[in-house]
Amino acid sequence: MDQSSLTWIEEEMARAREAGLLTTIRTIESPMEGRVTIDGKQLLNFCANNYLGLANHPRLAAAAKAAIDRFGIGPGAVRTIAGTTSLHVELEHKLAEFKGAEACITFQSGFSANLATIPALVGPEDVIFSDELNHASIIDGCRLSRARVVRYAHCDVADLRRKVAEAGPYRRGLIITDGVFSMDGDIAPLDEICEAAEDLGLLLMVDDAHGEGVLGRGGRGIVDHFGLHGRVHVEVGTLSKAFGVVGGLVTGAAVIAEWLRQRGRPFLFSSAMTAPDVAACIEAVNVLSESTELVDRLWDNAATLKEGMRSLGFDIGHSQTPIIPVMLGEAPLAQAFSRKLFEAGVFATAIGYPTVPMGKARIRVMNSAAHSREDLEEALDIFAAVGRELGVLTG
Repeated sequence: MDQSSLTWIEEEMARAREAGLLTTIRTIESPMEGRVTIDGKQLLNFCANNYLGLANHPRLAAAAKAAIDRFGIGPGAVRTIAGTTSLHVELEHKLAEFKGAEACITFQSGFSANLATIPALVGPEDVIFSDELNHASIIDGCRLSRARVVRYAHCDVADLRRKVAEAGPYRRGLIITDGVFSMDGDIAPLDEICEAAEDLGLLLMVDDAHGEGVLGRGGRGIVDHFGLHGRVHVEVGTLSKAFGVVGGLVTGAAVIAEWLRQRGRPFLFSSAMTAPDVAACIEAVNVLSESTELVDRLWDNAATLKEGMRSLGFDIGHSQTPIIPVMLGEAPLAQAFSRKLFEAGVFATAIGYPTVPMGKARIRVMNSAAHSREDLEEALDIFAAVGRELGVLTG
């Protein structure tokens, strides 16, 4: 291979390293819990999307082991050929019931769910009206659809209505928004967006990846949170965050689920979720259906940590959810802050460009029901010490 053809990559990497924009990937040596082991050292874990602490829950682990004994591991094929098992069907029925929807279809990931759904709903003759801060999986799904994309100002329904009025002729229109925006922790005004979609005769799709297991009654999500059952055409979600496993889901009208079984390319051309994953997801739904204890604890922990961060003097933005962005500005400072936290016993990764805009680097603190009150107090003490050391806090 001619290595000179790869020189440009080395040069780009060097520039990114100098600007503090290279990501450091840590290797975890323990189960995903409120504390994890990295390089032989135990740290408080505020990086994971394991909102409810289900990623290492004994009931989920037992369900996965039992599924291996009964079904083996790999599905052996895509679901349309030979990969659908009774477990997959059971999970979809349980999720539809849990979400209060007519039907559900599952995918290998939340990212895949967006890549499947958007191109199946719209094409080159259509227009997508997309929140300017939507997730990368929505952006990529929009690109694959080849529809015209019109971005509206973040969570600004008045601007959405203006953009629709100015869009000109098109065959079909689709509004897409994240439910919870993962970098800032704010919630889309889905009730107002839904009214706009109905007034304007547009399809409405929400990606509730960070609302599943967090918002709504017992974690039933953003549609439940706003009481919009039957009015939102498509709700996309993930099973890799609050549910603690892996996979994606789409709920809505039965015709939507059936259409995606016919036209959703990741469903048609990528192997199904494995048996232990599906069984663990089923058990996660069972746990959430039985009690709100974990969801309640998550929100209690979030309130405690937010109050503590504010009282210390940190800028934590305007989060409405358990996501807490500790705003630091420049990427080198955020990376230095993350390194100092790590040395002191807290695993919390710096987030910088291109995940967030230039000048908006931060430490994104992710709460979990797996954290004890003592964990939160220890974390606040460490954040305070690092903040003072690096001059972020002056008090």
